[in-house]
Amino acid sequence: MVTIDETAPAIVRLSTVIDAPLATVWGLHTDIDAWPTWNTDIDQARLDGPLALGSSFSWRTHGMEITSTVHELIPGQRIVWGGPSAGITGIHVWTFEQNGDHVTVRTEESWSGAPVEAAAEELGKALHDSLENWLAHLKSRCEQSV
Repeated sequence: MVTIDETAPAIVRLSTVIDAPLATVWGLHTDIDAWPTWNTDIDQARLDGPLALGSSFSWRTHGMEITSTVHELIPGQRIVWGGPSAGITGIHVWTFEQNGDHVTVRTEESWSGAPVEAAAEELGKALHDSLENWLAHLKSRCEQSV
């Protein structure tokens, strides 16, 4: 099982409960090309081929151009991706758990690299705010579509 870098200078763990079926939440979250339609922090996103272990996708958020590679994929349960951008190596773990008629979404991400070491507090806060917004957008869109 792929995990975040527990030694990284910036680590954020957050979760939310979404009042929608797992298929809805997972489907929206893993439709990478559609991210900009519901997550206002993402300017563009493009998956290269089908979503599968080892596939990559390119996306732009907060002025950063990122190419991420899927490191783990358990449909409906877990997706892990990561990659470098601007000297920062990110590892992002998402888990999805159906509980009755809602889904608990957990996200944890680590950032390492020289830019993070130089500004760990500032970049840690930026990461926290970004993930908090991502979860809020995901929750809002999924609950609208139910």
